[in-house]
Amino acid sequence: MRTNTICWNPMEAFIFTAVNEDYNLYTFDMHALDTPVMVHKDHVSAVLDVDYSPTGKEFVSASFDESIHIFPVGNRSREVYHTKRMEHVTCVKWTSDSKYIMCGSDEMNICLWKANASGKLGVLTSREKAAKDYNQKSKEKFQHHPHIKCIAHHRHLLKSTYSQIQEQQIMKEAR
Repeated sequence: MRTNTICWNPMEAFIFTAVNEDYNLYTFDMHALDTPVMVHKDHVSAVLDVDYSPTGKEFVSASFDESIHIFPVGNRSREVYHTKRMEHVTCVKWTSDSKYIMCGSDEMNICLWKANASGKLGVLTSREKAAKDYNQKSKEKFQHHPHIKCIAHHRHLLKSTYSQIQEQQIMKEAR
């Protein structure tokens, strides 16, 4: 399979991520190029582009499966963005203030997404900050409760993407 593009981590000079047509993203360390440090496997079609956040803690990937995924470094994707009209996403970039993600796709539109979907834009009052901190602490405290874990990990996917995931799982089990 062909590697489509690579992107260097801006905060760790020896780390880069390569995207491939085999639906995966590979994070490498320059000191050991024979094996990847991490393989990210959440896409169901060829991955076309990748970009790191300015903080170097996350990266975003664009795919032929009509979605973009946000990955924390070393984990599964934390967020999936897609729309009904979005076609094959060909490019993706993180803004320099680390608040937005821009992507371009085959339907000739540029989409602007918030990097943190539930985050409020603008200035927060002290009461809003306190409520936000309290909610975050509650999520961390109860993260291992089955219902909270289910809510935190649930992502709405396109029906076609969901069926492709099921098909790939069956093929993997058959192998």
